[in-house]
This record gives sequence, C-alpha cells and structure tokens, in this order.
Amino acid sequence: MPRTESGTAGVIERLRLRAPAKINIALHVTGKRADGYHLLDSLVVFTQFGDELEIAPAKGDSFEAIGPFAVGVPTDGRNLVLKARDALRLTHGAGEPLAVRLTKNLPPASGIGGGSSDAAAFLAGMAGADDDLTGIALKLGADLPMCLAAEPLRARGVGEEIDLVPDFPALALVLANPGVDVPTPEIFRRLPSSDNAPLAGLPGDDVIDWLRETRNDLQAPAIAYAPQIGQCLDLLEGSGALFARMSGSGATCFGVFADIDEAERAAERMRTEKGSWFVVATKSHASRSFRRRIEP
Repeated sequence: MPRTESGTAGVIERLRLRAPAKINIALHVTGKRADGYHLLDSLVVFTQFGDELEIAPAKGDSFEAIGPFAVGVPTDGRNLVLKARDALRLTHGAGEPLAVRLTKNLPPASGIGGGSSDAAAFLAGMAGADDDLTGIALKLGADLPMCLAAEPLRARGVGEEIDLVPDFPALALVLANPGVDVPTPEIFRRLPSSDNAPLAGLPGDDVIDWLRETRNDLQAPAIAYAPQIGQCLDLLEGSGALFARMSGSGATCFGVFADIDEAERAAERMRTEKGSWFVVATKSHASRSFRRRIEP
C-alpha cells in the first residue's frame, strides 16, 4: 500500500472517491449473541448523495475534514478513515505518506453509516484489485463490509453475512435529520425484544408494498428516546412520501417518493419549514450501478 490501478505496489495519483450514505430501508433485530452483539436482518441501499474523500501523495501524512458537518469530526487516530489507513498499512506495508481530505456532507452518528462509508471508500480506493478487504473491514466495524459493497444488499448476522440483491431499482428519496443525538447503545437497550422475525423475503415488483410488510425494530425505541424523530416521519409523510421510515438507530429518516422531481419539491418545502434540519433529496443506486471513483 498504496497501490496502482493494476494492483501492483506503486505511487498513486490523486484519488477522489465517493462515500455514499447507507440507508437501512428495513431492519429486523433477530437475536443477540453471547458477547452482546445483536443479530440483524436488513435490506440496505446506498445513495448518490454522500461524503467525498480525496487522497494524494505527500511529504508527510495529513488528514483534514471540511464541509458542512466537519465540526467535531476527529482528525486523529479515532477517525475510522485513519484506522483504515493504518490497518491497510499493517497488511500491505507502510507505503508513501498520504494527504487525506474528507468532505463531510453527511451528519455524523445519524444512522446512515457516514464514518463507515468514509473508511470503506479509503479501503476500496487504496487496495489492489485482488486484495480481500473483508477481514480488515469487519475488524473496523460491523457496517464496513456493507459499505465496501455499496449497492443494494441484504445483511445478516452482525453485518458480515452479505448477499447482493439483483435487479433492485433506484429509489427517489428525501433524507431528513432533526439534529438530535441518538446513542445507538441506548436504543438497543430499550428494545422490548431482541428475538424478532427476520425478513420474510426480498422485494418483488412493488418495493413500497414490500416495505409496508417490513420493520425497523429500532424505530419505536428511538422515537421514545427522541420524539423529534416521529415529527420528522410525520413531515415526510405530509410532504408526499409514499413511505417513510427511520434508518438504522436514527436519527436520520427517509421518505420514498414517486420520482426525483417530487423528492426535490418535498425537500425544498421541508427546508423552508425546518431550516435547522438536515434535508436533502437524492436517489439510491440501483443494483450494479455504483461507481466509487469520481473522474476528473
């Protein structure tokens, strides 16, 4: 490490990489391991909107965070991107120093995998074509293997059992976050049961009908902890969403709209009404459509 595009050790050129938001459109909690980790069964999609990562050779290692949500992002060894860098170096050798710039467009700790997606972007961008990153990713966090795939998938276990979902369509979405902190451990602690039914199957022709038969088992405990999440869901539904749900452990919610024009209009109305909220219209990536690298 670092690697050239051919997968051989060498000097990299400047890279610009996408780190999309990860949206749990369904999340069933199906059990709990002896070590305390919960078992999940989740259908996940990734959006066109997200963070960006720039990586370039440099005289010395550096890391900076810019963008609307850069404040509070750790720039030391606590950052998952730097943990990914160090883990990759441990496996492939130190390589040359790197300057890393993260443009933080996603609110942190908000149920949409921002930090995990950032780290996955680094791993995918810097590794060779033949490198198996699964082991490194899972050691860094349960969401990392999903974020490496970055296309519609079903994740089970603690997130390490991944099956890509073929022929899943792009969805027009509005993402909204009311700006409340929702600690994931507390939401899991409030679960009335950790032993719930898994997904009954995968979507057919009508994704909305399928979604209505699924759950996010963390949504009710999260609303009880932070009622603003319920207000966010109500506003999405009142703005024309065909379906609305919280992603992950919150507090980001999503609404599915008929098309991107409807989503853009709804997002504009919501921003007008809730100026302090994070609100953005975007589309999810359909199966086999994601491209990690941003071309000049």
